[in-house]
Amino acid sequence: MKKIIIILTVITSIFVLNDLSDEKITIPNEAIRFRVIANSNSIKDQELKIKVKNNLQKNIKDLLKEETDIKKARLSLEKNIPTLKENIEKTLKENNSESNYEINYGENYFPSKNYKGVVYTSGEYESLVVKLGKGEGNNFWCVLFPPLCLLEEKEEKTKDTEYHLLVKDLLKQYF
Repeated sequence: MKKIIIILTVITSIFVLNDLSDEKITIPNEAIRFRVIANSNSIKDQELKIKVKNNLQKNIKDLLKEETDIKKARLSLEKNIPTLKENIEKTLKENNSESNYEINYGENYFPSKNYKGVVYTSGEYESLVVKLGKGEGNNFWCVLFPPLCLLEEKEEKTKDTEYHLLVKDLLKQYF
């Protein structure tokens, strides 16, 4: 009887721990997302997307570096849309691109995303979205406020950290 209970406990633990690895996370309402969608998946369009993203991120970092309140962050973004447009136009011109673009700050749809084992749920989110050309390519997205993606610049230079559950690793080793 004890062996059956132990086996059932181990099997249940495996299923529970596997479910934890694909945990769905909803970004809180008090967050502002940022997304840049490339025209297509061509190398040229993807490179342009990264350049637009990098330049906007620097600009937004300067705008929001002192903000600790989401209401003030919202006002700052809304007020500076013309500056962000100028930044996009400058980046497009510097890269000899005649691509059109759209910029929208407000509620925008985000598809679900699996990133490093975490599933971010799809839905309408407060966000700043830039669509280059047809917007049919892969996209970049992150959280602007709280400033998670603005901190990523420093993290990109360091090695990714992986977290493991010891029990899960042991169970995988033996089963």
